[in-house]
Amino acid sequence: MVLKLLGLCGSPRKGATEYVLQEALREAATLPGIESELITLRGKRIQPCTGCNYCKSHKTRCHVKDDMQELFDTFIAADAFLVASPVYVMGPTPQLAAFFSRLRPIHHVFPGALRNKAGGAIAVGGTRNGGQEVTVNIIINYLLTRGLVVVGGEIGGYAGGKVWSRDRIEGVGEDAIGMETVRGLARRVAEVALLLQAGKVAAGV
Repeated sequence: MVLKLLGLCGSPRKGATEYVLQEALREAATLPGIESELITLRGKRIQPCTGCNYCKSHKTRCHVKDDMQELFDTFIAADAFLVASPVYVMGPTPQLAAFFSRLRPIHHVFPGALRNKAGGAIAVGGTRNGGQEVTVNIIINYLLTRGLVVVGGEIGGYAGGKVWSRDRIEGVGEDAIGMETVRGLARRVAEVALLLQAGKVAAGV
């Protein structure tokens, strides 16, 4: 069985974060049984959740008609996730925050949609200590609130992938240590996804 590892890029630009995520997906796809896909929030129209409770009261999806309708289907269809964001004001981008806020129907209407699926977090900052760890932790909280199994990186990478880009794509390649945390995370997310799937098959669920 082939598992789909989805890379979600929260950057509103085509730059270092998208490059880092592509490298992570390539690393994960070296494991047998893993195929990858990248989606980006760049250019997408996604309104943030307003807490209107329509999804909860009507037991359906969000009634707001924007690009989140298609993204919702793509996201829940995947088997595992790598979520990446550039650091904006010591946290993820507003676009990524809006995306995860709009996944609220999963909790109220489709509670098993992401159950026992693995996810990992990646942050790319323009300065060496520009908020990458804070951003990774916030993304982890996003994943936890949607019921995902959070996977950390290898020893030294800990919570996730953290890269210093110097605000340019070329800077990513100069941060060998940071890119190794990303590749280590990608491998572990893929491995855990395969193990979880094997467990589901063995348990008949």
